[in-house]
Amino acid sequence: MISHLKGLLAQKAADRVVIDVHGVGYEVFIPFSTYYELGGIGETVSLHIYTHVREDALCLYGFISPREKSLFTRLIQISGIGPKLGVTILSGLPVEEVVAAIRDGDLGRLSTVPGVGKKTAERIILELKEKILTLFPEVRGPEAVIPAGSAQADVVSALVNLGYARPAAEKSVSQAVREGGAERFEDLLKKALKKLSA
Repeated sequence: MISHLKGLLAQKAADRVVIDVHGVGYEVFIPFSTYYELGGIGETVSLHIYTHVREDALCLYGFISPREKSLFTRLIQISGIGPKLGVTILSGLPVEEVVAAIRDGDLGRLSTVPGVGKKTAERIILELKEKILTLFPEVRGPEAVIPAGSAQADVVSALVNLGYARPAAEKSVSQAVREGGAERFEDLLKKALKKLSA
């Protein structure tokens, strides 16, 4: 089984990439969170790989971090969640938010992901709630989630309205907040936009 790939980025799309490893091109399906972390065509990339074997196909799923791959493998062990939905969940919410939603039993948050209905969200929480903080000890409290009604949430909303994906918007805002010096909406928006365009 392939568990890791390092090579040149030959093709890049929102849901998949092709990595050239010594002349062999590997098509790898990815979540948006990984897409936004990758460089440009021709650059060297390194992805953690999950190999999914079916009777009629062998598919590779790639992740920028071991945490993403770990959460993905846990999700697809749940009845009714296949690799495609697993990638969709990681595209819809950052790892920290998925973990926080499971920890807090937040059905509403999980249900915002396309394809995840109330029953699927309940199943995810039921299966993983007791294990989640052992698997992801770094995600402890609700501070990992941008508070509703805050300037940060307003900036995220503005970025989403401008066409940016929510995970990328939330990540750029969180980074801007951590760096400090941007408490007002306008300043935070400028810093977040600068990070997204970098």
